[in-house]
Amino acid sequence: SIEYEIKMKEIEAEIKETLANEDLPSAVGKIRDYFEQQDRVELNIAVTGESGSGKSTIINAFRGLGDEDEGSAPTDVVETTMKPTAYPYTKYPNVKLWDLPGIGTPNFKAEEYLKQVEFQRYDFFIIIASDRFRECHAHLAAEIVKLKKRFYFVRSKIDANIFCLKLQCFFFLGLKRIGVDSPVVFLISGHYLALYDFNHLQETMEKELPQHKRHVLMLALPNISLEINERKKKELQKDIWKLALLSATVAAVPIPIVNAALSFTVDAGILVKELIKYYNVFSLDPASLQKLAARSGKSVDELKSVLKSPLHTKINKDLVIKLLTGSTLVAVDAAAEYFLGFLPGLGSIAAGSLSFAAVYFTLKHCLHGLAEDARKVLIVAVQTSV
Repeated sequence: SIEYEIKMKEIEAEIKETLANEDLPSAVGKIRDYFEQQDRVELNIAVTGESGSGKSTIINAFRGLGDEDEGSAPTDVVETTMKPTAYPYTKYPNVKLWDLPGIGTPNFKAEEYLKQVEFQRYDFFIIIASDRFRECHAHLAAEIVKLKKRFYFVRSKIDANIFCLKLQCFFFLGLKRIGVDSPVVFLISGHYLALYDFNHLQETMEKELPQHKRHVLMLALPNISLEINERKKKELQKDIWKLALLSATVAAVPIPIVNAALSFTVDAGILVKELIKYYNVFSLDPASLQKLAARSGKSVDELKSVLKSPLHTKINKDLVIKLLTGSTLVAVDAAAEYFLGFLPGLGSIAAGSLSFAAVYFTLKHCLHGLAEDARKVLIVAVQTSV
C-alpha cells in the first residue's frame, strides 16, 4: 500500500537522522524495524484468462518450475481452477501467484467475477490469451481499471519468434477494436521464459510497483537472464550499509585482524543469514542448479565448474570470519576514516567504524562474487539451451 511505502521511507530517513545525531542505539532499533517490515511484505499476483490459455504453465515458469515439478500448478487441458488457488514462490512464500477461475463463458460478467475472486487481495492482474484477445478480456480490463488496479496482457504459447512482431501488431489492433486504449501485449513462452518479452514484462511490473513490493518481486523472480541477474545485484546492494551497521553494533564477538594491533566486533550470524539469501537469490543452490541443468542440457558439474566464490560451498560463521579477516580487509584500515564521515553516528567509536567497514566491504565483495558466479552459470547454460 501507499501507506506502507511511506512508512518504509520514513524508517530509512529516521535511521539517517539518528545517526546524524550520533544516537547509535536508536538507529540500530530502527534498522531492525526496517528489516522486520521488509520480511512481512506480501505480493499477490492474479493470473487469469480463458480455459486452456496456458495460465498454469505461465505460473509454473514464473516460479522457476516445470509443469511436472513438485508443487507446480496442474496443467490439464480441461479447466481445473474452480476457485482462486495460491502458488507461492518456494524461497519467498510471501510472494504468491494466484490461478483464477477461467473467464470467457457465455454468462461471464467482469464485475461479478472480480467480486467472486476477491479482487482487493491482488496487487495486479496478468490477463492471458493463447490465440486472440476477446471482449471478455477487454471487459475485465475495464473493470480492473475502475477499481484502480494494474493489469498486463500476456499472449502465451509463443514458441516461434519469427512471427513475434507481427503477432504484437495483430493483438494490439485486436484490443483496440474491442475498446482497450493504448494496449501493451507481452509475448511470453512458458517453456522458454528467457526468450521474447519476459524481461520487458518484469521491468514494467518492477517500475509500476511501490518500492517495498518491487524489492520482494526482484528477489523472488527466477534468475533466468543476465539482465535479471544484474538487477538482483543492484537491489541487494541497497541494504548493505544497513546490514553492516546492524552487524557491527548489535554484538561483541571480537575478531582480530591479521598483522594488525586492532580488532573489531561483528554479529557473524547476521552475515551468514544475508549470504545464504544472496546464494538463493542468484539460484546457486543445488535444487536450482539441477533445474537449470535439466533445461539447458548441461550437467550440474559443468555448471558448477565456473563457480569461483568460496560461498558456493557451505556458508557458516567460520567461513564468514575467515572472509572478514582475509584479503578484502586490506582496504579497511584506510577506509575507516571515510566511514566516520559517511555515517557520523560512528564518530564516537573508532572501533565501530572499523567493524562497519569490515562488514560493508565483505558483503559487497561476496555479493559481487556470487553475482559473477551466477552470470557465468547462465552463460554456460545458454550455450546449449534453446
